[in-house]
Amino acid sequence: MAKVELKQPVVDEIAAAVKDAQSVVLVDYRGLTVEQDTRLRRLCRENGVTYKVYKNTMMNFAFKGTDFECLSSLLEGPSAAAISTTDATAPARVLGKFAKEAEALEIKGGVVEGVQYDAAGIASIATIPSKEELLSKLLGSIQSPIANFARVINQLAEKGGAGEAVAEAPAAEAPAAETEAPAAEAEAPAAEAEAPAAE
Repeated sequence: MAKVELKQPVVDEIAAAVKDAQSVVLVDYRGLTVEQDTRLRRLCRENGVTYKVYKNTMMNFAFKGTDFECLSSLLEGPSAAAISTTDATAPARVLGKFAKEAEALEIKGGVVEGVQYDAAGIASIATIPSKEELLSKLLGSIQSPIANFARVINQLAEKGGAGEAVAEAPAAEAPAAETEAPAAEAEAPAAEAEAPAAE
């Protein structure tokens, strides 16, 4: 079997992985211990990131004609690719955080949503919170005023403030209406009494 035939399935695998990818980040993994490498792979899986070591020539072939073709210039020395199809910032975030613990991991650069970034750019993207974190912060900021309003109403009700004031207002008006009604009835007999006198 020719070498090209052996390489083609790997090239196809990489091409399929990056086809719908939102981001691809390349790293130099030299110097990582087996334990560190295992932990990195687990972290990537937990965050929906595909992390795999490929030969540079294979990645070079697979990247041709895609948004990731610009990464060919970074394909020197041992390379591993972190790919995400669901969260554009996930590879940068996972690798950036892990690189702080394992200094041997060197981020080369990457492409995030069609834009190429160098190592410093990827480090900046690594600080962006995930979609879930941003959504929870947004929900928290929306719920905070509602919770404060509910707390104030609850305190007023416990102190008998607003609740009693509202309850007293109709009660005070009701007797006044009742007292006016007999007065009107009292006027009616007086008018009837005047009618015979006029005859």
